[in-house]
Amino acid sequence: MSLWSRWVSLLDRREGGEPLALVRALTGAVILIILWRDWGIVEPLWLHVDHGGYRVLDSPGWLIAQLGGCTPEVIYGLMTTCAVSAALLTVGVLPRLAALACLQLLLALTRINGHASGSDDLLITNALWILVLADSAATLSLWCRLKTGAWRSTRQVMAWPRYLFIGQLVLLYGTTGLQKVSAHWVPGGDLGALYYILQQPAWMRRELPWLADVYSLTQLATLGTWLFEVGSPLLLLAYWYRATRQRSGRLRSLLNRLNFRTAFALTGVSLHAGIHVLMDIGPFSLITLAMYPALWHPDEWRARLRLSSEPQQRPQPTSPPRTPARPAE
Repeated sequence: MSLWSRWVSLLDRREGGEPLALVRALTGAVILIILWRDWGIVEPLWLHVDHGGYRVLDSPGWLIAQLGGCTPEVIYGLMTTCAVSAALLTVGVLPRLAALACLQLLLALTRINGHASGSDDLLITNALWILVLADSAATLSLWCRLKTGAWRSTRQVMAWPRYLFIGQLVLLYGTTGLQKVSAHWVPGGDLGALYYILQQPAWMRRELPWLADVYSLTQLATLGTWLFEVGSPLLLLAYWYRATRQRSGRLRSLLNRLNFRTAFALTGVSLHAGIHVLMDIGPFSLITLAMYPALWHPDEWRARLRLSSEPQQRPQPTSPPRTPARPAE
């Protein structure tokens, strides 16, 4: 088979929609959390100085400029519309239109003030772009319930949007690790990066004076974080080895035996849990973890959902077999 034929075959693969449905619902929920968090700090974030803000916002973007500028009416109107769209995305009603609306509205809002924007905004809009293209309401959605009368469906969807979410995770972690080239991060240095980061008021969630007593543990966490991020491309290799497990090779056998994907997911969840507890970096961890359901194949999710939905039946006591009645002579 030619390279082009293989590429076409890859993009034409179809599978169940459970992973995309879970990513869709979690992404919508993350956006609702962000809007709820930002609702009380709109003035310093996105309002012009004439309306209570702290900056002169001359370039708010085409959408806000057409609506009249960074006034309270415009900003609160956009946030309300975005919240409604995010709610529709979460429950799975018109998900592509809802994702597109959230995408455009979040781009308009987050580009008002570069001082209040971050990498998590880019990650959220990347996820929304994929959801615009994906059929994420085939199952586990209100749309599925309205069309079929059931919350779940076996309808097949295109598989490549799930591949894009996996690629986004690998790209995110891999490039982040490659940027950490200081002596405080890489092996051979002092591995003090996390200790110093957790002492900075801009990042720490609370004061942590006791970290000096466990400095060696912060060094171990620094090394583990760097190795996890730099080694994230191995996840793609693990998927390939999993799909070709019948072939020989020591590395293939090792990664399949170790279940590299599960180890990757557990490490990532632990990493983001630690970040959330110790650091305040916005919704970065939430939107990253929202993509994790894409790591598992729909058949695996169906098996888990089937087990969780089956009622646990109490074992019935067994009674001794009856002695058959003797037939009349």
